[in-house]
Amino acid sequence: MASGNKLSLSSRILIAMVTGGICGWLLSLAGNPEWSQVWLIDGVFKVVGQVFISLLKMLVVPLVFVSLVCGSSSLSDPKMLGRVGGKTVGLYLVTTGIAVTLALTAAILFQPGVGATPVAAVQQEIAEVTPLTQVIIDMIPSNPVAAMADARMLPIIFFSLLLGISITLSGATGKRVAAWFHDMNGVIMKLVTLVMRFAPYGVFALIAILAATSNASDFLAVGRYVVLVFGVLFIHALVVYPTLLALLCRISPWMFLFKMRAAMLFAFSTASSNATLPVTLESVEQRVGVSNKVASFTIPLGATINMDGTAIMQGVATGFIAQFYGIELSVAQYLMVVLMVIMASIGTAGVPSVGLVLLAGVLAQVGLPEEGIALILGVDRLLDMTRTVVNVTGDSTVTTIVARSEGELDLEVFRDLEAGREFEGQSVKAG
Repeated sequence: MASGNKLSLSSRILIAMVTGGICGWLLSLAGNPEWSQVWLIDGVFKVVGQVFISLLKMLVVPLVFVSLVCGSSSLSDPKMLGRVGGKTVGLYLVTTGIAVTLALTAAILFQPGVGATPVAAVQQEIAEVTPLTQVIIDMIPSNPVAAMADARMLPIIFFSLLLGISITLSGATGKRVAAWFHDMNGVIMKLVTLVMRFAPYGVFALIAILAATSNASDFLAVGRYVVLVFGVLFIHALVVYPTLLALLCRISPWMFLFKMRAAMLFAFSTASSNATLPVTLESVEQRVGVSNKVASFTIPLGATINMDGTAIMQGVATGFIAQFYGIELSVAQYLMVVLMVIMASIGTAGVPSVGLVLLAGVLAQVGLPEEGIALILGVDRLLDMTRTVVNVTGDSTVTTIVARSEGELDLEVFRDLEAGREFEGQSVKAG
């Protein structure tokens, strides 16, 4: 949010996107004179843009490794190995699987990136397709350090999960190590924040290059991408979640959405599941009627491992970038994306724009150029705000389903329109 006269990051990114587009368009109208090609497009703009892409790629391995160790160490807590923990984790993984499958299906059916100008030079750099059987074998790293050095995400994810479980099972020693990882996670999140401060300059340079060297069909393709992501997000929030609530809880999904509106508004304004967590917790308990015994476990866990909105963005973005560059992905590669997004969601931190960092890892895993992130970076903030709403709604949906199955949902509170209204008014004001 803006503070005083200081512009928020989202405002600065939006301004950078518009001014970068205008700058590139003016250069294009001028015929891209030699001086602009040498000093700007292939000079300053290229350096700034590539530095920003490198910064994003720099964050991928430490972010995934540290976040997943923290998340999996929490998952393996004895309290979480019981019936409630199994139901919660299972539902979170199922909804994430549905989300990324919907996203990839939509990208394949509607092909938002088709019609743009393919980049032949990039196509030549794409590695050969690895058979799915070899992908499964390679998930087990013979050398975790080498996997990190090469940024091979699936082995890193596997090792991180195993290490996190081992930390929790190691008693007092594990607690000390876990505390260090949680401190380190806070440091990594601060690093993400610092890197994102550079985002407006990176966006300006990347969009300026895109505008100067692309034609109208490229921008139409980005527009189709935005519409498609919004469409899948709305379908997941307004069809998938209500269907699960109606079938598994036998309660009114529309009443549920009505009572969760404060948390949804707060999620949209902050674009952060973690920042919204207190509001989500209070909404679920006081407005929906879930007992604290269930909500205090499932909501924080969901902020860590349930990222359906982020999964949708990554699925559509992967298909869009592949189509934009004229690259055919095999069935095995699409399945790899599904698997990786589901596993990576366990450690995705609930902070703004972190999905873009993980997208770089997904693209690298299936042999797509990470530079493709530049195509969607300028429009990501609005999408980020919307997919955070989906993430928070998913956390609350699973929490309600688990509470209902355990007899921990107070139906009188759920049906009472006035229940928790005092809290909701404060939350909307705070947001």
